[in-house]
Amino acid sequence: MKLRSLLAMPGLRLEVVSGEDELDRPIRWVVTTDLIDPGRYLRGGELVLTGLVWRTGPADSEAFAAALAGAGVSGLAAWDLTLGAIPDDLVAACRRHRLPLFKVPEDVAFATVTEEVVRHLSGARAADLTALLDRHRRLVEGTGLGAVLDLVGHCHVLAPTGRVVAGPPPADPAALASAFLTAPRLPHHVPGQDMSLFPVSPGDTPRVADWFVALEGDFEDWPPERHTMAGELAAIVDLERARLRADDRSSQDIVTAAFSGNDLPRPEELASPVVAVAASAQGPLRPGELRTVLAEVVGVPRPVVGLLDGEAVALVPSGGLDVAAAVQDALGLLAPGLAGTRVAVGVSGAAVPPDLRGAIEEARHARRLAATRPSPVCVVRHEELATHVLLLASVPDDVRQMFRVRLLDPLRSYDEVHGAGLVQTLETFLRNSGSWTRCAEELHLHVNSVRYRVQRIQDLTGRDLSRMEDRVDFFLALLV
Repeated sequence: MKLRSLLAMPGLRLEVVSGEDELDRPIRWVVTTDLIDPGRYLRGGELVLTGLVWRTGPADSEAFAAALAGAGVSGLAAWDLTLGAIPDDLVAACRRHRLPLFKVPEDVAFATVTEEVVRHLSGARAADLTALLDRHRRLVEGTGLGAVLDLVGHCHVLAPTGRVVAGPPPADPAALASAFLTAPRLPHHVPGQDMSLFPVSPGDTPRVADWFVALEGDFEDWPPERHTMAGELAAIVDLERARLRADDRSSQDIVTAAFSGNDLPRPEELASPVVAVAASAQGPLRPGELRTVLAEVVGVPRPVVGLLDGEAVALVPSGGLDVAAAVQDALGLLAPGLAGTRVAVGVSGAAVPPDLRGAIEEARHARRLAATRPSPVCVVRHEELATHVLLLASVPDDVRQMFRVRLLDPLRSYDEVHGAGLVQTLETFLRNSGSWTRCAEELHLHVNSVRYRVQRIQDLTGRDLSRMEDRVDFFLALLV
């Protein structure tokens, strides 16, 4: 911004008193002072505002003008409210020191001048920074985001789990991440931290599969230039993210080779015991986005993640890390952004390369078991696979339904007509391992009433509850 620009601000109505040939000087900042020698507080390039409180005579005007010229200020704007004019000795002193002098109208406050100049300076700086960021975006060669964020200042790049991707950690990254996931629209201002949040990826990328940029201040108060700068910064972060994804293209090859049993050079981190994690999603998440989410939640910096038949599969060095717990915790952080999406995750036990196929199969079986449960986000560990539940998970839905209907529908139909409580009695009888006494106590019935009900169950179904095989059938039918 140059001194000449002051004359184009109608709200200020400044008039040039002297220095008409010096109006191309740039303004770096604006300062108000009543000191006769403010030079030690000036750095050069300022527009100085003064009410001439320091002036007692012509000698003071000379000392004041000399101090400003010596400090390298760009110009002076003044008005003496007591005199109702700018003294001739100050005008002469400014001319001697080639210091442009402006008259401030009596009805315009210095605070108004300061606010208007600072607003224009901020807009110009944002425009300059935008141009710089645009050049960096076109020239970036994978040098990282640190240097770019240093230029912007008070800026953070975060993952939707609250993980800090670049920049200094904000005061409460988890709160920013939650605000990013739940904001009605983006950009979004978070009043508690006075930060504005911008998505990194364009288009319809789900927030749980995106990064976001947090910039200081309320975006609604920004000039257009700063909005443009924020967009350029998001574009640079998106470029860096794309570069990292390009570096990880070998991950798909590694997962495919591990599942097929083929030998393929693997990263050093997969030379030790490895845990496989399989994930599926029902809802708006596309396979590639599910892969991104899984890469974020497994709890290691650079996981090997690929897709197998629509499932996302990660191979994670165990290294003492409780991978299942890390995944569960991270998915909990993402839960506000997973509305309408069911995520099922299975985690294998540790396996030693190169025998990773078994770990992947185990994780996929655990994932299928997780998918049968009602929770919208479910993580199943490999320990749960050594039960009858795994067998049920592998049975097609229509077969399980037919099995349940054939065994239990006669009892449910009878209960609807007679209110006999046969299904409840069956559940209680099996839960108490066929003990007549314990079953009667839990149902608050006489033992003979329990015997009558069990006999009615047997008559209606043609089964014998004294036989282990029939008890198992009933037990499984009640589960499915």
